[in-house]
Formats: sequence, C-alpha cells, structure tokens
Amino acid sequence: MEERPKLLILYATQTGNALDAAEQVAREADRRGCSVKLLSVDEYDAVSLPHESAVVFVVSTTGQGDTPDSMKGFWKILLQRNLVQNWLEGVHYAVFGLGDSGYQKYNFVAKKLDRRLSDLGAVAIVERGLGDDQHPSGYEAALDPWMTSLWDMLNKINPKFFSNGPDYIIPSKQSIGQPKFHITYHVMAKTNSQFSCNLDLKCTEMQIATARSMSAAKFSRDRNRPDCFLKLVKNQPLTKEDYGRDVRHFEFEFVSSVVEYEVGDNVEVLPGQDPALVDAFIQRCNLDPEAFITVHLVERENDLDAHANATAVPVKLKSFVSMTMDVASASPRRYFFEVMSYFATATHEKERLHYFASPEGRDDLYQYNQKERRTVLEVLEDFPSVQMPLEWLVQLVPPLKARAFSISSSPAAHPNQVHLTVNVVSWTTSFKRKRSGLCSTWLSKLDPKQCIYIPAWFNKGSLPPPPPSLPLILVGPGTGCAPFHGFVEERAIQSRTHETAPVIFFFGCQNEENDYLYRDFWLSHTQNGGVLSETKGGGFFVAFSRDQPQKVYVQHKMREHSHMVWSLLSEGAAVYVAGSSTKMPSDVLSAFEEIISKESGLPKESAVRWLRALERAGKYHVEAWS
Repeated sequence: MEERPKLLILYATQTGNALDAAEQVAREADRRGCSVKLLSVDEYDAVSLPHESAVVFVVSTTGQGDTPDSMKGFWKILLQRNLVQNWLEGVHYAVFGLGDSGYQKYNFVAKKLDRRLSDLGAVAIVERGLGDDQHPSGYEAALDPWMTSLWDMLNKINPKFFSNGPDYIIPSKQSIGQPKFHITYHVMAKTNSQFSCNLDLKCTEMQIATARSMSAAKFSRDRNRPDCFLKLVKNQPLTKEDYGRDVRHFEFEFVSSVVEYEVGDNVEVLPGQDPALVDAFIQRCNLDPEAFITVHLVERENDLDAHANATAVPVKLKSFVSMTMDVASASPRRYFFEVMSYFATATHEKERLHYFASPEGRDDLYQYNQKERRTVLEVLEDFPSVQMPLEWLVQLVPPLKARAFSISSSPAAHPNQVHLTVNVVSWTTSFKRKRSGLCSTWLSKLDPKQCIYIPAWFNKGSLPPPPPSLPLILVGPGTGCAPFHGFVEERAIQSRTHETAPVIFFFGCQNEENDYLYRDFWLSHTQNGGVLSETKGGGFFVAFSRDQPQKVYVQHKMREHSHMVWSLLSEGAAVYVAGSSTKMPSDVLSAFEEIISKESGLPKESAVRWLRALERAGKYHVEAWS
C-alpha cells in the first residue's frame, strides 16, 4: 500500500492563541482520518520545507506587526537571498493568521508569510484566513469556514489525505479521546504557601519555575523562572477620587537580584489570584488542595505534543492551580465546552454544551461566554453535573499569564527601583455584571506595608532608549505617557553632563481636573531650562478631550503646532508614540502626514513615503495596547 500523506501543521504563538487554533485544526483533521504532525515553528527545520507535500501555518502577529519570538529564526531562513524562486515548487500551503484589527499592522505576519511562500514557488491550497480579536466571536468566526474550505481543497489536491472524503467524521474520533497530560500524585511532607514573606525567596522562585514548567502553557524554558522579585513601596492614585477611572502610580524595589533595564523597556508581573476563588475552584472540582502532583505531557504518535517533563519536582496542587491556571478571570475556549459535554451527566446540560461547542452555537456561546467574560469557575458552577478530571482541567483552563506594563521610570533617576503607571481596569457587561482586570485590580489593592514578593520578568519594549543628542517628538495620551515619564527623567539627568537635544511631548486626557496624570512632573520640566522648556527648544502640549463642547485630541494639538513638529523632524527627530491601540496610532500617523505635506509643500503621497523612510531608518516607534 502506498503510504498516506501526512499534513504538517506549524504554529507561531506569543501568548498561546495560535497554539489553540493550530490544535483545533489538528483535531478536526484527525477526526476526518487525516494523518497530522503538529509542531511549533522553532521545533521544525525550515530547510526541510521543500520536501513537504502540504503545510498549514497558523501564525499570530504581536506588537506592531512583529513575528512571535518562536518564528524569528524560521523567518530569517525564509528571507535568505540565495533561495531560488522555485525553492518550494510542488509544496502546497495554507496560512491562517491571528491578529487584532484595532492595530495598524493587522495580521501583518500572516500576510507577509503568505507572500513569501508564494514568491518561493509554493502554491496556496486556500486563500489565507485572517482571524480577528475584534470580531464578536473572536478568531473562530474566520477559522470555522476557513477549515471547511481547507478540507475540500486538500481533498481535491490529494484524495489520499481523507480516505472517506473531507466530510466524513470517523466514528471512533467523535469522542474527545485522551487528555494530553498525565497527573502523578506523590506523598510528601507539607511546605509553605505561595508569595509569603516567611518563605525563602529561592524556594518561591523554584516553586514558580517548577509549576510553570509543568503548565499547559508553552512558556519558553528560560521564562519559567522569574528574573527577580519586586516589593511594592508606593501605591499612589493619579486620578481624582470620585472620577470614573482609577489610574495608579506604583513604585517597586528589587528584593532579590537587581535587573538592569533601560527606559522604554517593559516588565511582566505575575498576578496573585484571590485565594477564596482558588479554593472555590478546587472544591467545585473535588480536588485535594494539599495533594502533591507532577504533570507530564503524554507522548503520542501523531506529535500533537512536545516532550514529557521527566524530571519534574512535585508541587502542591493548590500552588499549581494558583500559579498557572486562570480560574477566575479568563474565559474558557470553545473546546472547553466540547469536553465538558462528555462529562455532563444531566441531559439538559449535555445538550446545551453540545450546542455551544458546535459551529451553529458559536454566536450564542459568544453571548454567554466571551461577551460576559464568564470565568472558568462561573462556567463550571453553571453546569453542576460536570465533573472534569484534573488532567483535562490542566489542559483546558486558560493559563495564568504575566501581565506586561511599560516602565515609567529611569534607572538612572531611581536606582534599585522600577515604577509603573497602571490603569485599574473595570467594566460592566451587557447583563450588568461587574468585571475587573485581574492584575491591575490585584495591584491596586496591595498595601506597601504588606510583605508581598511579586515575580517579575523584564523585556525589551518597542521603544528603544534614545541617545541624548537625538531630538524627540513624543505622543502619549492617557497611560501612554508612562514610558515618556522615564524618558524625561533620563534626559533631565543626561542634561546635567551633556548637551541634550530638544524634546516636545503631546499628552492627552479627558479633564484637567480629573485625569491629568503627573501634572506637576511635566510642568516642572517646562520651567527653568527643563527638558520640555522653550529655552531648550522643547514643548509640552496637553489635549483635554472633554473640557469643551468639541473633543480635542493629541492629533489636534500636533496640527496646532505643526511648524514646531516639522522643524524638529527636519533636524532629524525621532517619533515615539504610545497608548491605546484602537484609533490613536493611525490618527497620529495621519496628523504627521498632513503636517509634513503642509509644512514642506510636498504632495500627500510624498509625505507618506517620507514617513515610511523615517520608519525604515528606525526613527518612528509605536507601542500600543488594547
């Protein structure tokens, strides 16, 4: 018998969403009798690509159109100049991208990968699919129809992929199969709990590293262990008390090793979960919080998983849940409902869960789950007949993710400290349920008098630290001012010993009285030859969007001062933009295009090219978040 072809599925993920989508594609292919191999792109040798018959890529776009870290090496190989045009001749491929249309470079990685594969001679099986976080049903709204087309076209290319056709689901595959994880229980002496001061930091560090190494989330191995621990020394509200929004200034001291960072960097904080909610989850699932466990990936022939962690150290079940499983903040994926349906013993619950997991029930699932931001614990409480084994819970409960924040301090101004500017997230759902951001709310409730050690990881941001001689145009409305607080602190210190170039900063908020963040700080640097002072060639301009009948935003202030903006751009200034990812970055870019066209006399198309050249030269930087 001729060997059946195997479908290779490669994924590139930063936060885990592309892995979820890739696993969904793999499951659906497997149910149709298609042989599957699923790998992260960094586990695959790109040189072998010409020998594949069919490859499916599931890739996410991060930041401002960046490739996920796991894809950087793979992408470098694809861009090699010595690759001939027909290098991938005979290879069939499909690309599905995960992105957020709120960002300027929406699904940029999927688009450029599709183009490059085509340029190298590969042939697309189907048109690329683009999943959008902004869609009411998330990326799955695009994934479901894209998969249907994929199976049909793959079957036309080579019917051997599906021996019974693309619509036939193998009866034995209609069950959920076996979980990817195996749990081993251990008899051990009791140990101390998470994050308390009487616990040796090295021990806490090891617990976190051990728990994360066994987690279902694909953390890179060197990111399991925190870079350091931070201790809160200041928790200061920046907004007026009776104002609808709560923005805080936090100051932390390093309590373990001091991490060297630069202005423009980010710090990731692992939030603590409410112990009462963790206890409620453990109780609802009939688990023993005091049990010691190790979690291992189950090796399987079809490569749906990576390598088993054979040397894992046992960790207390309650610690594992509280450090790695987001039980009371994140909403579960659709597959969670599908697996729940197999463990439901009440008929009406089983039927409802089956419906939610089906393509027909997708929009109703969105209304119930994602739109209401229902948590894993709430979902389990809504379906009391379901008793899911721990193996499935470990696999399907969303991982507890560290939250990233722009650093708002200069290490030169605050040695041994790191400062953050944090919007405490809260909202009300359609059904009038109050929701809040896990990490920001947890931080806001911390008291500097408490002895809480916070695990943290430091990363390079999208805003490289500028040299003192570089003129700067900074645009940062709302908490987008955070990195520029550090920039101004740093340049003020540099100005004591160096000649420094001018800095102009466009800040925006709703009201002068309510949310004028760091007002005294900015104003102090506009006086007495400060960094933002006119005498230094600088400027500080604020847009109060709600203090007059017509709304005024940072882009309006930029146009008001277009001559000054153009003057600095002509002198070689770099542009830094930070803040909300929705409309602000594109509105600011449009304002720059208008200013360049108006002040230089160039047509609009030339102004656009001028800005693109600025970007290519590494002088137009954006850090935006949703």
